[in-house]
Amino acid sequence: MNIIWIAPPAAGKGTYSSLLKEKYGFNHLSAGDALREQVSLGTEIGKEVKEIIEKGEMVDDNLMKRLIEAKLKTLDLSVPFMMDGYPRKINQAHDYEEILKKLNIDVDKVIYIDIDKETGLKRVLGRRTCPKCKKGYNVLTGYNKPKEEELCDDCHVKLEQRTDDNKESYEKRYDVYKEETKPVIEYFDSLGKLITIDGKVEPEKMLDSLMARLGVKND
Repeated sequence: MNIIWIAPPAAGKGTYSSLLKEKYGFNHLSAGDALREQVSLGTEIGKEVKEIIEKGEMVDDNLMKRLIEAKLKTLDLSVPFMMDGYPRKINQAHDYEEILKKLNIDVDKVIYIDIDKETGLKRVLGRRTCPKCKKGYNVLTGYNKPKEEELCDDCHVKLEQRTDDNKESYEKRYDVYKEETKPVIEYFDSLGKLITIDGKVEPEKMLDSLMARLGVKND
């Protein structure tokens, strides 16, 4: 089985993906992580990506297609996998279908996490990541707060905030989402592949019922 997570920024795609990996053995392909990897490596592409991300804009479709295809080829596709953060536009949805067709597979289900703009903004402003182990936290919401303020529970180092996790950048990304990503939701809905869940509910409380709807068992 393979699924796509699709939702506004800060809806919980990353958290859900981590839970599926841990509890159900799914492989996880995050478009955002793949892009940030290029930035951290300081490649020419990474430098371009950094500038685009900091503006709250989206990366070129052709670049994304090449990156996603290359990443998928590194996975064991006999193992269930999930796509987080891609496709975001209708032409990317068609690109992704083309990529999967080359690999003799298809999109099974698309999980849409529905969340309002205000809730998403609060989550964004509170998001923090451990620079050492990459564990994610939120210092403003009741979910996944660090035990000690601004410190990783495991590594005890100061947490970091992404440069694009600010009000201006978030609102711009959300507006782009509304304009460009909504047609992707409608497209997969028309194919009978869409499942909608409430993004305000904590992932742990929603996950098992969601997976039951997908027919996936926790081994």
